Amino acid sequence: MHPPVPAQALTDTGAGAGSLRLQDQVCFALYSTMLGVHKVYRKLLRALGLTYPQYLVLLVLWERDGVTVSQIGERLFLDSATLTPLLKRMQALGLIERRRDPADERRVLVELSARGRALRAKAESIPAEVAQAAGCPLHELADLRQRLVALRARLLDAHHG
Repeated sequence: MHPPVPAQALTDTGAGAGSLRLQDQVCFALYSTMLGVHKVYRKLLRALGLTYPQYLVLLVLWERDGVTVSQIGERLFLDSATLTPLLKRMQALGLIERRRDPADERRVLVELSARGRALRAKAESIPAEVAQAAGCPLHELADLRQRLVALRARLLDAHHG
C-alpha cells in the first residue's frame, strides 16, 4: 500500500484541493501531454503503417511472442471488447496471427507474423526519436516514466482498495 498523496500535491500552483481551475488539474496536464505524445508517435508510426494501439500490441509481442489475448489486455490495460477488433485489424494487415490454444480452446494465442517480426528492426529508432522530440535527457524521461508508473499504481490501488 502506498501512502496517500496530499491533495495539495495534485496542483501546480498551490491553489489547493478545492481549485477547479483547468490549469490546476493533474488530469488535464496528463491529458494534454498525451495529445503531444500521440502527435509525435503518429508521425513516427505513419512511416511504418501503424497506429499507436497497434504499436503497443507489437511492443508486447516483441517482448514475448505467442501470448494470449488476455495477457496482452493485462499488459495494455485493455478489455477484450476493445482489444479483439484491434487484433482482427492487425491480422488483416498481416502483422499477427491468432489461433485457438490447443491446450485450452477458450484461449486465443497471438503470434507475430513474419511482417510483424520484421517491423521490429524498423521501429528500433522510435524511442530515441521520441526522446529527441521531448527535448530532455534520457535520464529525465526515465525518471518521469518511473514516477508515472508509481502514480498509476497508487491510483489503481485507491480505485480497487
